Amino acid sequence: MSAADKQDSIPIREVFRLALRCWPYYRPMLKHLLTFLVLNVLMAALFMGIYFVGYDLIENKILLGDRLQPMQATILMVGEEYVTTGVEDEPPLTDEQRKRVRLGVIVVAAMLWIYFAVYLAAATYYHAWIFQQINQRLRVEMLGQVERLSLRYHSESRTGDAMYRVYQDSATVVNILQFLIFTPLRLVLWGMFSVVVLLFFSPWFGLIILVAAIPITYVMRRLIPKVRQFAQLARETNSDLTSRIQETLAAIRVVKANAAEQEMMARFERDSKTALDAAYNFRYYMSVLMLGVLFCSFTAFLVAEYYMATWALAEKATFLGGAVALLGFAVWNLGAYRSATGRGEEISNSIWDIAYHWSLVQDLAIGLKRAFYFIDMEPEVDEPDDPQDFPAKLERVRYESTSFSYQTDIPVLSGVDLQAAAGTVTAIVGGTGSGKSTLMSLLLRLYDPSDGRILINDTDLRDLGIGDLRSNVAIALQQNVLFAMSVADNIRYGQDDIPEDKVVAAAKIACADDFVREMPKGYDTELGERGGKLSTGQRQRLSIARAVLRDTPILILDEPTASLDAETEQRVLANLAEWGKERVVFIITHRLSTIRNADQIAFLADGVIKELGTHDELVQAQGAYHAFVAAETGEDD
Repeated sequence: MSAADKQDSIPIREVFRLALRCWPYYRPMLKHLLTFLVLNVLMAALFMGIYFVGYDLIENKILLGDRLQPMQATILMVGEEYVTTGVEDEPPLTDEQRKRVRLGVIVVAAMLWIYFAVYLAAATYYHAWIFQQINQRLRVEMLGQVERLSLRYHSESRTGDAMYRVYQDSATVVNILQFLIFTPLRLVLWGMFSVVVLLFFSPWFGLIILVAAIPITYVMRRLIPKVRQFAQLARETNSDLTSRIQETLAAIRVVKANAAEQEMMARFERDSKTALDAAYNFRYYMSVLMLGVLFCSFTAFLVAEYYMATWALAEKATFLGGAVALLGFAVWNLGAYRSATGRGEEISNSIWDIAYHWSLVQDLAIGLKRAFYFIDMEPEVDEPDDPQDFPAKLERVRYESTSFSYQTDIPVLSGVDLQAAAGTVTAIVGGTGSGKSTLMSLLLRLYDPSDGRILINDTDLRDLGIGDLRSNVAIALQQNVLFAMSVADNIRYGQDDIPEDKVVAAAKIACADDFVREMPKGYDTELGERGGKLSTGQRQRLSIARAVLRDTPILILDEPTASLDAETEQRVLANLAEWGKERVVFIITHRLSTIRNADQIAFLADGVIKELGTHDELVQAQGAYHAFVAAETGEDD
């Protein structure tokens, strides 16, 4: 079984169910959508009327010299001598009269062309504005939902996939409206109109159309599932390709440092070829489908055209001659033949267009399903129904029998008990994978404990509003994420209204003020992508300054001084100790120079706090922490 055969199927009812789910995004723009639809229906009706009046004027009045209907004479502003009297054997229009009619048609056609051109330009702009507003609503909700998802999702998924869903798949919310409703509605209405006109000429055309519908239906039932399967595969492989590009660019330094360019290009070419093959197969089956529908519809049209030509040569009366006579086609003549063949071509083209757009709808339904994937995901961290306010005065943070696991059978934290009082610094120490970062992530409610609880004073974190909690906790990450903006804007990131003096004060606490002032434009110096113009230590100090500027009662520092020299480290730690006198400060670190100054040390191993106390107390205990210190220093302490 091929990869495409393994894809989920989307039956017709599912396509329409997905389309109905778009309603909340259409509803705010409903007034504009209805206005746009009504305007287009009115313009289409006007165009149809103009088309048949103009067609009759050219084919019968100008070319054959037939006299005008009263309405035609009024439009062209000519006298009653041009109007038919309704009697038999009335004289045709003279050459001068026909020239006058031709001139009138040209003038009116030019005026109508200008009118339709202006309308088309305005309608195109209006259409784009409406659809972009709808698309924007879905994209914003998708990104908001992505932000609400726990870190468990982000750690297990690829960033490029989320990017592709938000940027590409979200666009289907407007395309599905266009290709499933607006365009098919126009094609069906225009096709039905052409069918009615042909039935006026002869009821035999209805039988020909019904016979042609049988093989067309068979072809679509056989090929549409293939189109749908490869449409899904194409979107998934293109999502993988986007992820590959994002991962490569994010790790470009690592790629270059390890001379892995060729390996990176080989992976990219492999993913690109897979995406190209899926897109090719999608277009291939669409092409086969289109050829099959085209063959069936135009075969029926050729059969119908044969009878039209035969009846025109024999000047046979049309089926509803009295009604069609209003348009000048009581009998089969050259004008009737051209009008009927034109309608036949319209029906064939409409059938082809409907099949084409239905094929595209399969791809759009896949994209829409992928877009709603985010909307349908339930965040693991829920907002409380009646959130309590964050305590006005922070007294302590307490972990009570807190356990957590990413996978049910592999615990990361087990029964952690830890209390940190305001005005203290708690160092979280342990080997790689011991659960240090996870412990702090729980404090931010990036995850929720599987057992136990975390308290701010005596309030469970789960009873606090998520936004309120996180606005009272600052964190300086080990990754030191900076952006391509000025130094000051990087420090005040997320707090645009912070004045310059507070930015400078935070930089001084982080010992960043000196090197910032040495930069070409000081705090207005623009940084490169991810702060590429700075050293690792400088980026680390700006990250600390950003956390300090938030002025929160709880501060988390993840390896805050790992890239700092000993002197700068001691200055930063002394400043933080002075700044955090009434705050709870947690420091995740391996550096003994940082750990020694902490008020308490929590030594984690296998997700359990093995030891808790000051540096001197734990060293004297001759336990796990003592072994850790010995390993770090290379000798017994």
